[in-house]
Amino acid sequence: MNRIFSSPVLCPARPPRIAARPSRRVVHGHALPDEFAWLKARNWPKVLQDPAALPADIRQVVEAENRHADRAMRPLGRLRRRLTAELRGRIEEDDSSPPIADGPFEYGERYRKGGQQPIVWRRPRGGGRRRTLLDGDREAHGKPFFDLGTWSVSPDHALLAWASDTMGSEFHTIAIRDLARGADIETIADCAPACIWSEDRRFLFYVALDKMARPYRVMRHELGTPTARDAIVLEETAPGFFIDLDQSQDSTLGLIAIGDHETSETWLIDLAEPLTAPRLVAPRERGIEYHVDRHGDMLVILTNREALDFRIVETPLAATAPENWRDLVAHQPGTLITDHVVLSGHLVRQDMRAGLPRIVIRAWQDGAEETVAVEGAAYDLEFEPGSEYDTTLLCYTYSALTTPDETYDLDLASGERKLVKRQAVPSGHDPERYVTGRLFATGHDGALVPITILHRSDLVRDGGAPLFLEGYGAYGVASMPAFDGDVLSLVDRGFVYAIAHIRGGTEGGWRWYLDGKREHKPNSFHDFLSVARHLAAEGYTTAGRIVATGASAGGMLMGAVANMAPDLFAGIIAEVPFVDVLNTMLDEKLPLTPPEWPEWGNPISDAQAFATILGYSPYDNVAAQAYPAILALGGLADPRVTYWEPLKWVARLRARMTGGGPVLLRTNTGAGHGGESGRFDRLKEIALMQAFAIAVACAPEEPLPWPEQHEA
Repeated sequence: MNRIFSSPVLCPARPPRIAARPSRRVVHGHALPDEFAWLKARNWPKVLQDPAALPADIRQVVEAENRHADRAMRPLGRLRRRLTAELRGRIEEDDSSPPIADGPFEYGERYRKGGQQPIVWRRPRGGGRRRTLLDGDREAHGKPFFDLGTWSVSPDHALLAWASDTMGSEFHTIAIRDLARGADIETIADCAPACIWSEDRRFLFYVALDKMARPYRVMRHELGTPTARDAIVLEETAPGFFIDLDQSQDSTLGLIAIGDHETSETWLIDLAEPLTAPRLVAPRERGIEYHVDRHGDMLVILTNREALDFRIVETPLAATAPENWRDLVAHQPGTLITDHVVLSGHLVRQDMRAGLPRIVIRAWQDGAEETVAVEGAAYDLEFEPGSEYDTTLLCYTYSALTTPDETYDLDLASGERKLVKRQAVPSGHDPERYVTGRLFATGHDGALVPITILHRSDLVRDGGAPLFLEGYGAYGVASMPAFDGDVLSLVDRGFVYAIAHIRGGTEGGWRWYLDGKREHKPNSFHDFLSVARHLAAEGYTTAGRIVATGASAGGMLMGAVANMAPDLFAGIIAEVPFVDVLNTMLDEKLPLTPPEWPEWGNPISDAQAFATILGYSPYDNVAAQAYPAILALGGLADPRVTYWEPLKWVARLRARMTGGGPVLLRTNTGAGHGGESGRFDRLKEIALMQAFAIAVACAPEEPLPWPEQHEA
């Protein structure tokens, strides 16, 4: 039925009234009214680090919205509990990762039954008793939020550096643990979750955050000295660039990567001479990216210089300027190289061809290449480089929407492949019950938009099934069709699940990304709508039975398509949605605004970019029309999509919409961009979203197929 309706299942509670406080500014001659600008706290930098600092009047609004969402969702209580139990039933509670060899030990992560956080362990190489190095559950005890950001073992295996975030604000603290004593001996605050050791382990390199949460300095800490004496190794002063820190596969070089969304440069730290100044590989050039690894006295570089879909080059370590770069893997238009790693005997690369990933292994000795053979119309394939350089073993993982993760060790010398782990689904999983495949929708401009689809094998394509449609389409991120046991709870209830591989991602190569970026951003929204309409035309669903979902930049997508074609959707689920795009991009003081200009355009200096963003920004285009039911989720400590974006959006939707709904907002007051940190607590959020989808996808004149929805 092609019309908007209010769900008959959600409780029709009266929403809270959010006061409008008129404000207005003029940019490029255009008036921008913003009656809810006051919801952005004046002390927002402090709020991101300490949510308790939120002003009382704004906190009252946040809490009132949470109470309203809880009341509206109360009739779904039993369904949510059932969904949570189903989701948990698909998790192997005492799961453990395959071990990663590193010198005399093997390292890994595991969970205890009932545990929320990972446990870091090691054992002697080849087997033996596992010893716990870091117990995430113990570290998280008593904290409202805990995320283990990273961990790194010193070269002599005596110390463990580990980073944690206890607010959701992404300000991490790095602790250094003496593994013989099992105790932390030093801590470093306000860091990014990245650190590397010098060869002699006297020094730890890390990335410091400024007050705006921007990673802006690489610091060198000498163990046993106060952090106030830490040396600045490199500082990035341009507000649009972030710093990251990694090391070469052979562990001889620290790699300082500086970049925004289209430009990068790399500096090298000699980890055997940690007091020497870093050395630049090649100065940044706008639009040029490059990523470095080492092979003997050569650097091996993945770059888009003179190569739209990237190529791999090599250059002497002593002469790293671009004029010395020589092709190892030449540019192949239409085959996007996405990653590479250098091993002593092999160069391993991952690429994407026709939307499907490949792993290609090249022998250094003779240049011969082999491709990892996998099957399927749509799948995910990823390699794990491990911790060693002088090895012939490569670990990789294959999965598809119907196939749980399968992890293999591939012997690069013999070609022998060994299955080391298959993801368990304790509650049971029969792939034969489901069908997955790849379809194509014709876009508004003739582009063919890929769709990955999953449904029960007994589906009748008469348009009667509800559709759960997911999209992202930004930053060149490809939405890969990996196994996701969570969506089976919807598919088992008759939903069709689909991923729209829209422009802005890289499923169709780098050009596919560029065609959904900046002035071409509206293509992403049109692609998503084309996918929804195509699936309806092919009988998989019907307009008005579609629940769309997206997070972060995918939340922007949700806000845009809700404005453009509200009658197409039964519901919209927007997690941490980037919906106040124009106001955010006009505020260069926000931590992520300058780095985002290459992706969206700079509306401060560029009138055309201003006009483009104004034309699609979800908050600025809320109209006097009926809207589908909307569920938004935010995080009070979120530094990426600040809490006020979904709050303002919901307020304006309610003020302007002429019917439909309801519009609900749930703000997590103890978490940030990723939601709840515990693996089981996160399931409750997923169950909330799925229950909402089930409720709103049923037309009012139809009998509800799951009577437990009515039970409190």
